[in-house]
Amino acid sequence: MYKGYFIDLDGTAYRGKEVILETLEFVKKLHDREIPYLFLTNNSTKTPQMVVEALKSFGYPVTEEQIYTSSLATAQYVYDQNPNARIYMIGEIGLQSALTEKGLTLVEQGEEADYVVFGLDREINYEKYFQACLAIYNGATFIVTNGDLALPTERGLMPGNGALASVISASTGMEPIFIGKPNSTIMEKAVDLIGLSRKDVAMIGDNYFTDILAGIHAGIPTIYIEGGFSKREDVLTYDVQPTHVLKDLSQFEI
Repeated sequence: MYKGYFIDLDGTAYRGKEVILETLEFVKKLHDREIPYLFLTNNSTKTPQMVVEALKSFGYPVTEEQIYTSSLATAQYVYDQNPNARIYMIGEIGLQSALTEKGLTLVEQGEEADYVVFGLDREINYEKYFQACLAIYNGATFIVTNGDLALPTERGLMPGNGALASVISASTGMEPIFIGKPNSTIMEKAVDLIGLSRKDVAMIGDNYFTDILAGIHAGIPTIYIEGGFSKREDVLTYDVQPTHVLKDLSQFEI
């Protein structure tokens, strides 16, 4: 039905350590028919290679070129704004790699930074917050890879990147620029990468407030599948509906 697809990861391609078989079979069909697809994730902690390794362990046909993370979109956004930018970064290896591979300079002290770039950091501490706030007080632009307030884990929902970044907003009074889903930046970059018009590519996901709204905000058709973050009965009450509401991708004809 569409010429290309954007596919969410957790809750869509897999749930925790379990593959979602209907999505796996769907992607295999796309691969066999040479229909382009990109996996889009708000997870800023992993490099594309790490994501590929995880997906291949589930049996997905995928290459690094088919992975687009909020870290990659953030690095591209900053590079487009200022290729000589100095960045105070809070985050993990996925964000660090994305920024340095773009040739952007990471600094240790907030006073030296043109930008504060905030991604999920599971070793966050007071000093990191202090340096980030110092940078913003000195005029640095505040960018957050994604605004997810809660992070699904096998033990339940844990604080997400947006919740952690809100400490800096509360302290400085500065609202950040968000890059990941449901914001338009990551979708615009993804559309450029896949090389199709917006009406010809669909966003597939389980989370109405990230995946589906990302497509809606970008003017892209959306395919909601149930069983993940957003409940079908809730989704059906929202004012703006997904283009397709499905139990799983076995119900969708390519």
